[in-house]
Amino acid sequence: MLLKFRLLIFLFILTACVQKPKEEPVLVKSKKQIVLDLQQANRLMELPLACIQNELPYKSGIVIAKPEDLKMPVEHHPAFYGCFDWHSAVHGHWSMIYLLKTFPDLAKKRQAIEMLDTHLTEENILKELAYFSMNKESLSFERTYGWAWLLKLQEELYTWDDPLAKKWYDNIKPLANYISSSYIEYLPKLVYPIRVGEHTNTAFGLSFAFDYAERVGDVKLLSSIKENALRFYGQDADCPISWEPSGHDFLSPCLQELDIMRKVLPESDFEKWSASFLPLLADQKLNLEPGKIIDRTDGKLVHLDGLNFSRAWCLYAMKDNTNAYNLATEHLDFSLSKITDGDYAGQHWLASFALYAFKTRTQIDD
Repeated sequence: MLLKFRLLIFLFILTACVQKPKEEPVLVKSKKQIVLDLQQANRLMELPLACIQNELPYKSGIVIAKPEDLKMPVEHHPAFYGCFDWHSAVHGHWSMIYLLKTFPDLAKKRQAIEMLDTHLTEENILKELAYFSMNKESLSFERTYGWAWLLKLQEELYTWDDPLAKKWYDNIKPLANYISSSYIEYLPKLVYPIRVGEHTNTAFGLSFAFDYAERVGDVKLLSSIKENALRFYGQDADCPISWEPSGHDFLSPCLQELDIMRKVLPESDFEKWSASFLPLLADQKLNLEPGKIIDRTDGKLVHLDGLNFSRAWCLYAMKDNTNAYNLATEHLDFSLSKITDGDYAGQHWLASFALYAFKTRTQIDD
């Protein structure tokens, strides 16, 4: 009996000493967060406040067809003459409106409202509208990047229940209507989409215009965007995102296309299309590093901060995709602290991109 007991003890000790194979840890990727709070909002508001009334330096998009065309930017663009160029001035105004609407207790609320009210008058907008028909070359002015931001600005005003917002919306309406008609006229003529990482990217222009058209009920514009987006991108597959970014990109050609197709396709169709278009993202296995910038004083190189923000807003919008969400947050975090570096090359426009990434995340989280 004692021998059996000793044998059992020995076997127990022997079994305890044998190491079990190490189990692989289960990795659960949780959603990371960066907060847009009042402090951050006040910091980002400083950027458009510092540029929307800054006349120079200015990069003009004018084609001089006759001597009287040569004027200072503020004369051609009494609403949108600051922030280095027309489109940056437009989305600088969008930034201010979005922040005022989202944070009623902003430190410089009164100053921002006074600036906006000075710029967004009926008279100023009609002068802006006249510029587009100044000569035949100006018909394509800011096509479609500036067009898209003007409609995004108008969409933001439309969704703000405030008397001033209503007034500014009504003032801008003739220009927004003109741009809507210009889209409808232009898109059928565009045989091939423009797949670059800068201003003329077709998918970006369609995506922002889609949001406006859907929100305000512009049925003709909405129909034109859907029809042409499907024509441009419906058969696309295996987008080479590993080739991105190019050195001056502030938009991702692959992700901007994903963004517009997410909007125009029914959800089930988009799931099939996106699985073919970006399989790694659909499988939650995409590895995408933020764009790196060595010299933020170079206006072209600093585009890559914008790329990090625009990638973020496209990735945040991917429903139920934790890999995309975390990639978005990594990109947003990478550039967010760097855009108030004191250099005009980035400060005149990057707040808008950061804020739109935050806004997209808020819409998805809600």
